[in-house]
Amino acid sequence: MTRFEIRDDFYLDGQVFKILSGAIQYFRLHPSQWRETLHNLKALGFNTVETYIPWSLHEPAQGQFTSQGMLDFEAYFDLVQEMGLHLIVRPSPYICAEFDFGGMPPWLLTYPEMRYRVDHPLFLEKVAHFYDWLFPKLLPYQSSQGGPILMMQVENEYGSYAEDKAYMRKIAQMMRDRGVEVPLFTSDGTWIEALEAGTLIEDDIFVTGNFGSQAKENTDNLRAFMARHGKKWPLMCTEFWDGWFNRWSEPIVRREAEDLASDVKEMLQIGSMNLFLLRGGTNFGFINGCSARKTKDLPQVTSYDFDAPINEWGQPTEKYYAVQRVVHELFPDLEQMEPITRKAKAYGSFPLAGTANLLEVAPVITEEIYADYPQAMEKIGQNHGYILYRSDIKNQYHEERLKALETHDRCQFYINQEHLATQYREEIGDELLFSADTEKVQIDVLVENLGRVNYGYKLGAPSQSKGVKGGIMINHQFRKGWKHYALKFDAAMLEKIPFDSPSTRPSQAPSFYQFKVRLTELADTFIDCSAYGKGCISVNGFNLGRYWQEGPIQYLYVPSGLLQEENEFIVFETENVAIDCLTLVDQPVFKDEEEL
Repeated sequence: MTRFEIRDDFYLDGQVFKILSGAIQYFRLHPSQWRETLHNLKALGFNTVETYIPWSLHEPAQGQFTSQGMLDFEAYFDLVQEMGLHLIVRPSPYICAEFDFGGMPPWLLTYPEMRYRVDHPLFLEKVAHFYDWLFPKLLPYQSSQGGPILMMQVENEYGSYAEDKAYMRKIAQMMRDRGVEVPLFTSDGTWIEALEAGTLIEDDIFVTGNFGSQAKENTDNLRAFMARHGKKWPLMCTEFWDGWFNRWSEPIVRREAEDLASDVKEMLQIGSMNLFLLRGGTNFGFINGCSARKTKDLPQVTSYDFDAPINEWGQPTEKYYAVQRVVHELFPDLEQMEPITRKAKAYGSFPLAGTANLLEVAPVITEEIYADYPQAMEKIGQNHGYILYRSDIKNQYHEERLKALETHDRCQFYINQEHLATQYREEIGDELLFSADTEKVQIDVLVENLGRVNYGYKLGAPSQSKGVKGGIMINHQFRKGWKHYALKFDAAMLEKIPFDSPSTRPSQAPSFYQFKVRLTELADTFIDCSAYGKGCISVNGFNLGRYWQEGPIQYLYVPSGLLQEENEFIVFETENVAIDCLTLVDQPVFKDEEEL
């Protein structure tokens, strides 16, 4: 059993302890890479790892919990302890983390009366149910019980959202009531309004800051705030930002290695820190979030590289070695090691094996749900991905009008399987004209959830519910009678796709492209998506995430742990781009910044 205390400094078994931590989020890495990534943290001379626990992934449907595979945080924590590292856990209801809906489960959106992250009984009830499942799993890993967890976070950057101290106290009390013994903490920006609103300093809950530079100024703010409340706690930055996230159609955000090293040195001379992130990883599937803007929200890309010291594919960068050097300069007695490096492989190109037309196979690959009027995704039990709405109308043999109302986020219209138009949020609701020469006309509306806002005032906005909410009008009338097809792109859906020979490839409908790939040596690789339009790609039933010709990334990373000797890749393409081959390369592909 280890005794961790927060007094005038951090103490571990009575000895002063400096926290040298790096963020490594288990849910953004393939489990086969957990050990080597933790080794690389230790090779810096660091002693602690930090991670969030995303509620959304662990309770994907209300009352249905999972911690399998990539979500097996207990296996991850066992590995942390085996390697002699300490752990900081952030199990707050909201995590931000550039994660869809800030890590809150989208099924919360089916409760229109609910208010999130405040003292609202219904929200707190749902948090309590999650905590009833979660904390019995976390408690044995507390340092007070002989485990690696030093402390846990109450809420995340709450001072940038609200000032409801009753809510904060209830979250902290939930944790204590369920057996949390280690110190609790909060983390916020260091301006006074954030600290006053986001902390529980008056309840003796430890206060930390989040920033990525100007360590002296930021820690001076922390010190002054603590002093006003009679505290002489150690200074810590819980999120020392060493890079940044990226959004579609914008240039990659970069930070110079020596600039980071200089700022890290300054911070470590003052106090303790957690590098955010040591390794970013990947927004596999549809977990990417979205940046809120007044008119046009900006979805974040599949890569969560973050320009971190260890990049998305596990390679230590120039930043890594610069930080390692600084740590040695400050703490020459700390043991450091050579990091493990990974090597990707270029496998070449593979021919098309089969195709399928989404508009033909939708009733085969997923349940057909009927409703009089279009339902939001969450109302039919779908969190992420795409949803297809279909209705057959009588042809009036004149130019007809069509529009979708209150629809999020990206809407594609098809008339008798021919593409009519694509609309984004700022265009949705504009009227479209169409005509056909068949007695009955098949109307298909494909809606893509591009990612929910993960930070700021739009967290609780109606726009975070996805799909069609306001209805679909034809000739100024709300059309009654819609079939719904939830396209989740999970293994169950993908294995049902009936592929035809490549010669039957459809011309305009959203399409599935199948590739059968035999590999003799398994290594990381990258899918070159530069010739594709927009969609997502799976390998062996696992959704790697989205690609988009908008850039800046034009690749999808494929960890070797997802590969086997015989592989099936499925590309889902929505932009009428004929995909004839799948090319696996040994490095990521980016769009020229001049084109962005």
